[in-house]
Amino acid sequence: MRVGLGFDVHAFAEGRKLVLGGVEIPHEQGLEGHSDADVVLHAVMDALLGALALGDIGQHFPNTDERYRNADSKLLCRHVFDLVCQRGYEIGNMDVMIMAEKPKVSPYTLAMRESIARLFDCELGAVSVKATTMEGMGFVGRQEGIAAHAVVLLVPKRKEIE
Repeated sequence: MRVGLGFDVHAFAEGRKLVLGGVEIPHEQGLEGHSDADVVLHAVMDALLGALALGDIGQHFPNTDERYRNADSKLLCRHVFDLVCQRGYEIGNMDVMIMAEKPKVSPYTLAMRESIARLFDCELGAVSVKATTMEGMGFVGRQEGIAAHAVVLLVPKRKEIE
């Protein structure tokens, strides 16, 4: 088994869609970033890459590479998941914590879980997404952005019965 930890943070920005966990969330601002700035999927990808000892998303999808400008993070997830599969692993489980004052994220956590389970070919029960506020403290508390932590467990692929 292998365990990985991921973290990502992005500041709010005008004129962008807010995408979390591959789900568009209604809000007056999106997040600033080279790609779509999906902090949830970025934290998950970093956790997966960490579990494999393959660096981080900045190494795989550098913000200096125009191919990734405004990229859909769901497409980047496919590349990371391919690396997981090539090394003989599958998702045991993953746990994601979103830190945001606004918007209220909890109404969308099931949709995010479903999106993540589809992206990483695992059961819904293997994906946890939850949210908390920072009680008004720090940049998240001042409503300047959103952050996410992710922990993943990779397990060896089960052999298929022929």
